[in-house]
Amino acid sequence: MKQARIHCPYCGSLATLRPASAIHGLSDISAGTYLYVCRRWPACDAYVTADRRTKQPLGTLANGDLRHKRILAHHALHSVQAQLGLNRDQSYRWLQIQMGLPGDQVHIAKCGDYRCEQIIRICENATTSHK
Repeated sequence: MKQARIHCPYCGSLATLRPASAIHGLSDISAGTYLYVCRRWPACDAYVTADRRTKQPLGTLANGDLRHKRILAHHALHSVQAQLGLNRDQSYRWLQIQMGLPGDQVHIAKCGDYRCEQIIRICENATTSHK
C-alpha cells in the first residue's frame, strides 16, 4: 500500500504515516489505527486518520482546533440522524441537500473551520425545529 504524499496546510512540512499509538498512547481506540502526522509534530499538531485497509488519508490534516470542530460537527449530524431516524448515508445526503453541495464536499473530515460551523448551525436548526 502506497503512502500518500501530504503537505501540512499549517507549516508546509510533509506528513508521515505513523501508528496512532505514537500520538495517543496505547488504547483500544488507537490499536491498529494509523495517522498521517505532520513531521514537525508535536510543535505542529496537525494529523488525520488513515483508512485501516488502504492506509489512505480519510480527510485533510487538521490542528487541534479544527479536529475539535470536526468532532462537534459529527455530534451535530449524529443528533439529526437520531432525531430523523436516518442511517449514516441518509444523514450525509440530507446534509448535502441542506448545503446545496456535491456529496464529496460534505465529508466532515475534509471540512475546514467555516464549513464545520455551517454544518453545526444547520444541524442545530434542524433538531430544534423538529422538537
